[in-house]
Amino acid sequence: MSYFEPDAELLAASDAALASINVGRLLPAATTFDVHDPATEQVIASLPDHTPADALIALTKADAAGKEWAKTSPRKRSDVLHAVYAKLIENKDTLAYVISREMGKPLAEGYAEVQYSADYVRWFAEEALRAQGLYRDSPAGDATILVRRSPVGNAVLIAPWNFPMAMATRKIAPALAAGCACVVKPANLTPLTTVIVLDLMIQAGVPEDLVQVITTTDAPGFSSTLLADQRVRKISFTGSTPVGSTLMGLAAKNIVKSSMELGGNAPLLVFDDADLERAVEGAILAKMRNGGQTCVAANRMFIQSGIADAFVEKFTAAMAAHKLGNAMNKETTLGPVIDDRAVKRLQHLVDDAVAKGATLLTGGKSPDRPGHFFEPTVLDNVPANADIATTEIFGPVAAISRFDTQEEVIAKANDTEFGLAAFVFTQDLDRAINVAEALETGMVGINNGLLSNIAAPFGGVKASGTGREGGAEGLDEYQEIRYFTMKRRETH
Repeated sequence: MSYFEPDAELLAASDAALASINVGRLLPAATTFDVHDPATEQVIASLPDHTPADALIALTKADAAGKEWAKTSPRKRSDVLHAVYAKLIENKDTLAYVISREMGKPLAEGYAEVQYSADYVRWFAEEALRAQGLYRDSPAGDATILVRRSPVGNAVLIAPWNFPMAMATRKIAPALAAGCACVVKPANLTPLTTVIVLDLMIQAGVPEDLVQVITTTDAPGFSSTLLADQRVRKISFTGSTPVGSTLMGLAAKNIVKSSMELGGNAPLLVFDDADLERAVEGAILAKMRNGGQTCVAANRMFIQSGIADAFVEKFTAAMAAHKLGNAMNKETTLGPVIDDRAVKRLQHLVDDAVAKGATLLTGGKSPDRPGHFFEPTVLDNVPANADIATTEIFGPVAAISRFDTQEEVIAKANDTEFGLAAFVFTQDLDRAINVAEALETGMVGINNGLLSNIAAPFGGVKASGTGREGGAEGLDEYQEIRYFTMKRRETH
């Protein structure tokens, strides 16, 4: 497979974007850590390596600013967030370059993430004006019931590496809209984008201490220290189920409100009556967005026997057509995976599946070159006992198996502890709705390989987490429901 080298002009522009990052907004620290470009393994920046004690300093600053922010009007918070949206869009080039350099996704996807991220800010700028409330008589008619929403308080927001801007703004924006302060910890693999977002937010009018960003290699120390502090009233985490479970245990000690968007094992079901071209297009999108490094990526692809051969042929050709390369080349459609651990894990999953009887149709290995790359890969007839059938792949590897009946595939799709997302391709309306309702997931894409939408509640069931991000529900996660009752006195 050919490899697309970085374009000199784009590389220079991205270097300039990296050089413009303002680390002066961050707390100082005694030591630093390096951030690497996964396409070259070269160091592209160094950031403060904050300690748990530094995180407590950040919390103190956020807490003081948050008390004032909670008093502001919904209109004030909305206006500030609208200004943040405009500032993010104004700086889309810098943001896209940095996203692509630190995470490795193709530049076109970097730009798409900037817009998607900014759209969350705009959405919650509008939701800030629509907090729900209630005024009604009690059933007995002797009292008035008042229900209102209040900010939950200081929020700890822990973002993953795969969408370094979107996962941060999806948490920060509703927190600010609700009237909360926050301490944000980006992944140490991709912290640079969040540092830029912080700077732009302050430029746009967000109070300087209200959003604190902690860059650290000590994630357990950060979490355990802040969640032990009674000033923290909310945690939002996106990441693995084991880590989420640990965080929920820590949060339970102080009864901290929790949102957990955790692991996935998304099934993709293609029925015989599906539109073949539409199904292939949707499956490619569901599998290969962000190089397959998404929690909602199609993980187990179940194709009904009657359409399977035709689907596999077209799908394999589409996978093989991806252009592997550096993000700083506009021809690139597939960048690196995040690090060498990911490469080794993908290689194990492919080798294990083939050893147990799967057929390798394309790809299957890491090219012999610098960087953390893995070829777009298709495995057909993957047996149920293969590790890839039960493991979140998180990379450009598609695992396909066949099925005969609707009942059979629903049972297979639900045979997992996870329940984040699923995809169904069929032209039968009854089947589409019935299967979607039978699948044990928080989200289902029907003839649609792209689930994420700012106006929809994003989240899962079972071991895939609790709480929702996006939609009106995303604001609820940062609010407490309070009830007042006023006794009426008869007047004559």
